Amino acid sequence: MMRFASLFLVWMLLSGMTAAGSTAHAAAAPSSPPPLTRGINLTNWFRYPPSRDPAALATYLTDRALAGLRAAGFDFVRLAIDPDVVSGSGGTLIAAIRRIQAHGMAVIVSPHPHDWHVETDQERLLVFWREMAPKLAMLDPALTLPEVLNEPVFPNDAAGWAALQHRILNDIRRTLPRATVVLTGNDWGSAGGLVALKPESDPNVLYSFHFYDPAELTSLAAYRHDVDRAALVRLPFPVDRQSDCDMSPHPATRDLAHYYCSLAWDAPRVAAGIDRAASWARQHNVRLLLGEFGASVELNASARLAWLKAVREASEARNIGWALWGYDDIMGFALHPRPGARPALDPAVLSALGMSALSVAVVK
Repeated sequence: MMRFASLFLVWMLLSGMTAAGSTAHAAAAPSSPPPLTRGINLTNWFRYPPSRDPAALATYLTDRALAGLRAAGFDFVRLAIDPDVVSGSGGTLIAAIRRIQAHGMAVIVSPHPHDWHVETDQERLLVFWREMAPKLAMLDPALTLPEVLNEPVFPNDAAGWAALQHRILNDIRRTLPRATVVLTGNDWGSAGGLVALKPESDPNVLYSFHFYDPAELTSLAAYRHDVDRAALVRLPFPVDRQSDCDMSPHPATRDLAHYYCSLAWDAPRVAAGIDRAASWARQHNVRLLLGEFGASVELNASARLAWLKAVREASEARNIGWALWGYDDIMGFALHPRPGARPALDPAVLSALGMSALSVAVVK
């Protein structure tokens, strides 16, 4: 009996250790981020900064400016980073993320490499995440979301991109087991690229897509070099009459404007484009984010604000969080932060985003 009791005691102790080990493993379960509803892309801080000096990077955006974003109602930031800019400045980047999070905003960390050809040089992106993931491990996993890559291209090679993204997801997961990882499709992260993607089995991921349709309106056909952009700024949204696009005698510009108007772009057409991604997400029961949308400040205000509102309302109607591109880019607020300043956010843009300007007055 004594021997049996001793064996039983040993068994109980071992069972307790096993149970404790299971509990410890359960404690490392995924940390769901707070709802990502209204976001802003910080486009230049660690991508095209005025200076790469760590001291200058540290002061690019002040706490007063960050407080202004939170007061306006933004609950997350998508932080664009050029790997070459943050190389050797990891401490400055982590400090910046901590400051953003201290203001109650989650942070998507999104690599925007300049002049990389990831399709043919995949190792650079793999090395980037092997170095970056341990740095992000120092941060709150509920507020820190690594995004594999901004706007992967991989033309006509959705499978090639999916294979690389899967590999990087596994690499990130080994270091950041609790983080929500942001994934996307090829073809510049478009809705078309997203719907060509097979979802991962990992339950703690978020799928992102970008929306700038129609580019003739939002970027004033930046993809064309033979048109009169000074005329295209008068493009209407919504389109009511074909004659609204009779704005230029220049043949290429006239033809492009007429093409745009022939498609009768309006809020329902915008919603249909967003619903393409939303339907895919519902089909696969996955979470979805509109990671970027915006329209040039050069576009006439009526069309620009109406388009921004249409995208925002279509996203919210489908329970899709969104992030404007961007705080410091011409497709968004077009701000140029100054040391110590808290720039005022355009109240008309805030209104189009369903947000109030009352709480974001400039603090002298």
